Amino acid sequence: MDNKDTAHSHLLSFLNAIPPVDFWCVYGSTLHSTDPGKSTMVDYILGVSDPLQWHSENLKMNADHYASWMVLLGGAKLITNIADKLGVGVHFNPYVTWNDKMLKYGVVRMHDLIQDILNWERFYLSGRLQKPVNMLVDNLDIETINSVNLRAAMSAALLLLLPKFTEEDLYAKICSLSYMGDVRMLFAEDRNKVKKIVQGQFDLFQSMYKPFLEEYEGKDFLRFSSSKNQLANISQDCGLPVTHSHISFLPPTVRSQMGMKIGKKKVISESGKVGNGNELGFGSREEAAKCMQKALRRTVMVSSARQAVSGLLTVGGVKAARYLTSKMCKAWRSWTRT
Repeated sequence: MDNKDTAHSHLLSFLNAIPPVDFWCVYGSTLHSTDPGKSTMVDYILGVSDPLQWHSENLKMNADHYASWMVLLGGAKLITNIADKLGVGVHFNPYVTWNDKMLKYGVVRMHDLIQDILNWERFYLSGRLQKPVNMLVDNLDIETINSVNLRAAMSAALLLLLPKFTEEDLYAKICSLSYMGDVRMLFAEDRNKVKKIVQGQFDLFQSMYKPFLEEYEGKDFLRFSSSKNQLANISQDCGLPVTHSHISFLPPTVRSQMGMKIGKKKVISESGKVGNGNELGFGSREEAAKCMQKALRRTVMVSSARQAVSGLLTVGGVKAARYLTSKMCKAWRSWTRT
């Protein structure tokens, strides 16, 4: 049995040991590793219809794999209440050992996952799904639903980019959207995190965003030219009509937050028709980008802080300290490395 078969067998054995899920993806640094080491934690997101029921069943099946004594004491109801009322709707269980492998999984209600993908209400898991993931179970076709999320991420990134940029710049800007305002970036994340993600998974970003690049090129929003190393150099139309088009692709929650800042105005389209009053009128691309950035930064800051508190309560002090220490060590190395 080769490494790939071994990894696949490991995944199946874990799936068979937990209650059924509607969605399951693997993400993070070990995304495409066929044989992650024992000390490397593999990250999963599990989507379920009813987290309370799922956690109840999982506690009966795998109580010894839960990280927190509070979880065992309070049970499934405690997990879901803290995740929903204090956190952002997802409970992460880190440092689970399975078949000599270390893993971390987050459990989320499918309704909450879909709402975040479409609306960026919490911009937490939707941000994760803007980056490469490997979907292992997808009963509700999240991959198709996520196309709305990817298009919105592309438009948001373009609003923040200069008139000329590289393909790598584009993916880095997309990757950075969900880290703007993240409290972990202040002290517990590698300062080169975005760069490492993009460079390590560049071909996967290309395959994810190729349909939208082609669409935007067809609309003449973007123009491509190849450099000596064959990576695309891109120039974009920064006029107001294209800016308004990008804004129209942003999720309703983001547009609403932007509207609260500037007020909704009637916008005259290129055909001369007057909009319905629900469009956002900006005097410049820079104004639109600044307003959107503020809205995203605030959402990410609140969500990351809430999730940090939720994780501390449900995982417990010892496990939380271990996880935070590991993240801070990586961050410290990134800041001190010359």
